[in-house]
Amino acid sequence: MKKCDYCAKEISYFEQYCCDECQKKAIEFYDMREKFTKVFSVINAVCVFAIPIGLFVLSFTAEIGFTMIALATTILGTTVMFLPFPVENMISSMKIKKAVKVTRIIGLALLMLGVILIIADILMFILK
Repeated sequence: MKKCDYCAKEISYFEQYCCDECQKKAIEFYDMREKFTKVFSVINAVCVFAIPIGLFVLSFTAEIGFTMIALATTILGTTVMFLPFPVENMISSMKIKKAVKVTRIIGLALLMLGVILIIADILMFILK
């Protein structure tokens, strides 16, 4: 059987969604993704490049490098959590609802890691 493109319920081969609500939510997801893709991509690119640059700077000055890594990880986690845009492979294999949920969990994990790094950075500053 074919599965609904939003919630993954089994449907007939002639349908794409199981109900009007799933179709509405899928359209909202695709509209939001189209609207915020550029902002999401710019923030991701800046953060993904800031982490290795922070690792490089870490070898020269620990304070600045560690702060860069902590802030970039926190910003990346926040962005992925609030703008959960999974890749097409995730959507095709898990369908939209589950793929967004998994992406938000990944974003939450990045955010928690960033907060832990910020707390560690503050403690290093205080204990110095």
